Amino acid sequence: MAKQFDIQQHVTDSIIEAMEAGTPPWRQPWTGSKAGAAFPLRANGQAYRGINTLMLWLVAGKNGYASPYWLTFKQAKGAGGVVRRGEKSASVVYYNTLQKEDDVTGEEITVPYMRGYRVFNADQIDGLPDEYYRPTIIEARDLGTEANPELDAFFVSTGAQIETTEAPEAFYHPARDVIHMPPVNTFHGAGDYYATLAHETIHWTGHESRLGRLTKGRDREAYAREELVAEIGACMTCLTLGLTPDFGQSGAYVEGWLKALRDDKRWIFTAASAAQKAVDYIATNPICHREAA
Repeated sequence: MAKQFDIQQHVTDSIIEAMEAGTPPWRQPWTGSKAGAAFPLRANGQAYRGINTLMLWLVAGKNGYASPYWLTFKQAKGAGGVVRRGEKSASVVYYNTLQKEDDVTGEEITVPYMRGYRVFNADQIDGLPDEYYRPTIIEARDLGTEANPELDAFFVSTGAQIETTEAPEAFYHPARDVIHMPPVNTFHGAGDYYATLAHETIHWTGHESRLGRLTKGRDREAYAREELVAEIGACMTCLTLGLTPDFGQSGAYVEGWLKALRDDKRWIFTAASAAQKAVDYIATNPICHREAA
């Protein structure tokens, strides 16, 4: 007999995984978003509520879905769409109650129950009407956070190409060899901005023309290792610059890979060593020396 799918365990495991990874999609130090943190919507435009909101946030953030709409296979077909072959569905929960007779008293009682069902994001479906593909854009807010000229000069001196646009995303793009940052005034604080920039700059050092950590076709463990390297390196960089790193978030990254650490006791040493090399690379970059001179 097939083992029954435990929706409660699935929900719990998914949330724990995201929290341990330290990167739940609703957690970011800047304002504005064009995916992930938007309230997920049913096919009819009604917003999901409660645990379903959290679950679909997790899936959207992990996969980069921009559309807020989620449809069952049947709903997608009814709207003229076709789920692309190989796409994986997300689990959501349906709550309701039923009336039954109490086994002891014989009285009619109300019993709550829930069942899981599967949905696909509109970004996984071809052929839907255009409105399903429009991302929900949460406008970034000007919080008045100001740049620090000395810290700006330091990061410019690394030689990294840093571009800033209104897009509410912070990332390093290996193919273009460019760091993208949202505007500093959309961050909750200057420390958050420079800690984020430090994290992306550590990724930048991993380019094949520098320290060569970023290999093509990385699996999940390789990706996790690089994130840990970037987070440790960002903490080191922040301390070097006189900033207070967010050890709470960094701790979450470390905690998220406890299994890998237990499986290989050298793993954390390797990551820390790679982080130190990245920090040293930045510090010994000829451009930095020219700036210092």
